[in-house]
Amino acid sequence: MTAMNSGIQTFDIIVICLYLAIVAIIGSFSGGKQRSVKDYFLGGSNVPWWAVSFAIVAAETSTLTFISIPGLAYIANLNFLQVTVGYLIGRIVVSILFLPAYKKGELSTAYALLENRFGQTTRRYASIVFLFTRVAADGVRLFATSIPLALIFRSVSLFEGFSTVQIYAFSIVIITIVTLIYTYTGGVKGIIWVDVLQMAIYIGGALMALVILFQKVPGGLSAVSQYSSDINKFSLINVTFNGFFSEPYTLFGSLIGGCLLSMASHGTDQLIVQRLLTTKSLKDSQKALITSGVVVIFQFTLFLLVGLMLYAFFQGAAIGAESTPFTKPDEIFPFFIIYYLPTGIRGLIIAGLFAAAMSTLAGSMSSLSSSTMIDLYQPIFGKGNTDEKDLHVSRFLTIIWGVVLTIVAFLFIRILQSVVEIALGISSITYGGLLGTFLLGVLFKKTNQTSALWGFSAGILCMVLLIIIPFLFGLKPIVHWTWYVLIGASTTIIIGNIASYVQNRK
Repeated sequence: MTAMNSGIQTFDIIVICLYLAIVAIIGSFSGGKQRSVKDYFLGGSNVPWWAVSFAIVAAETSTLTFISIPGLAYIANLNFLQVTVGYLIGRIVVSILFLPAYKKGELSTAYALLENRFGQTTRRYASIVFLFTRVAADGVRLFATSIPLALIFRSVSLFEGFSTVQIYAFSIVIITIVTLIYTYTGGVKGIIWVDVLQMAIYIGGALMALVILFQKVPGGLSAVSQYSSDINKFSLINVTFNGFFSEPYTLFGSLIGGCLLSMASHGTDQLIVQRLLTTKSLKDSQKALITSGVVVIFQFTLFLLVGLMLYAFFQGAAIGAESTPFTKPDEIFPFFIIYYLPTGIRGLIIAGLFAAAMSTLAGSMSSLSSSTMIDLYQPIFGKGNTDEKDLHVSRFLTIIWGVVLTIVAFLFIRILQSVVEIALGISSITYGGLLGTFLLGVLFKKTNQTSALWGFSAGILCMVLLIIIPFLFGLKPIVHWTWYVLIGASTTIIIGNIASYVQNRK
C-alpha cells in the first residue's frame, strides 16, 4: 500500500467547479427551445435511441451505487453480477410486453396506459403513489450523496470549523441548484444530453481509478486471493438453497428479483418510461432499453472490479478495526479517491460522484413534474390552458419538486445512517403493486378498474407489512430485497383476480 497524500487540493476544486459550470451550460442549451409540454417533457419525441440508452443508465446510477458496489465487492464477492443479468432479462420482457402499448397510443406518461385500460381513477392513483415514492426514495438518495461528499469536504481547509450537518446541507444545496438550472431550462432533452456526458465522466473516472489500482497493486487481480484466506472473492454464481429467501444474492433470487425489479422500474416508473417516450419509434425505444441492460452489466462489472482491487490495495483490512481508516464499506472508495489519487484525476473522479448524483436528481425532478402536470393538473385544472401557460406551469412544478426533494433530503440529515437502508427500499414497497397492476391490465382481460384498485392497494399493504414492520420492531428482514417485487406483484395479481371474480359473480 502506497503512502497517503494530503487530500483535496485547489486544482481539484477548480476541476470540480468547471465541471459543474459546463454541465449547467450544456444542459441549458442542448434542450433547444420548448414551445409546449410535449417539447419540455418528451423532447419532441426525436431523441436518438443511443442517447436515451445512456441516459437510462445514468438516471438509475446514483452516487450511492458508485460507492456502494465497490464496497460490496470489498466485503463480499462478485455475486451481485447475477442481479444485473436479471436486469437485462427484465428489460427484454418490458420491450416485448409494455413498450408496444406505450408507443402505439402515443402516450405521454407511464400511467396513461392504465387510464386506457382501467380508467382515470387508476391512472391518478398510480401517479400519486409514484409521486410519494419517488420523493421519498430520491430524497434519501440526495441525502446519501452528501455522505461521501462530506468525507471529501472535511479534507478541505475551507470547511474547517463546519459541522457535519452543515457540510451535508451544503452538498445537497449545491447539487440541487446546478441540477435545477439545466432541468428547468433544458427540459428532458437537455437532461438526456447531460446524462450522456455524466455517464462518460463517472465511467471514465471508475476506469481511471481501476487503472491506477492495477499500477499500485503488484500482481493485479491475483493479489486479491493473497489477502482473502479461504474466501473466494471471485465467486460469480451462488446456487445455495440454504436460506433460499433470506440469503443475499442466490442465483434464482438474483435472476428473479433483478428481472422483476427491472420490469417494475423500467416498465412502470415514470423516471425511466419518460425517457423511452422521447424516441422516434417503438424499435428505437426497444433498442435503447435492451442496450441499457448490456451497458449496466459492464458498468457493475467495472464497479465490482474496483472493489476487489481496493481489497488488494488495503490488503484485506477489516472494516471498523482500529488500524483501518474507514468504518463502513461506503467510505472505502471515497477514502481511496481523496488520499491516494493524483491531483486533477482526484478532482475529475469527484466530479463523477456529482455526475451520478445529478443524473438521478434531474430525472426525478422532470418525472415528478411531468406526472403532476400531465396526469393530475391538465385533466383537472388545465383543460382550457394554452401551450404557453402549460409550459410555464411545468417549469414552476420543476422548481417546486426540486425544493421538496431538498427538504426531504434535509430531514434525513439528523437521522443519518439509521434509516438509509430501509428508505432506499421504499421503491420496492410500491414497485410490486405498480408492476402487478400493469400486468393485470396487459394479461388479464376480465379485470376492471375496481379489481385493479383492490389489487394495487393489497400489493402495497403487503409490502408495508413485510418491510416496515420488521424494521420498526428491530427484527431481521423476513426475505431479502430481491424477492420484494415478486411478492408485491403476485399479491396484486391474486387479489385483483379474486376481486374481479367476486364482482362477476354478483
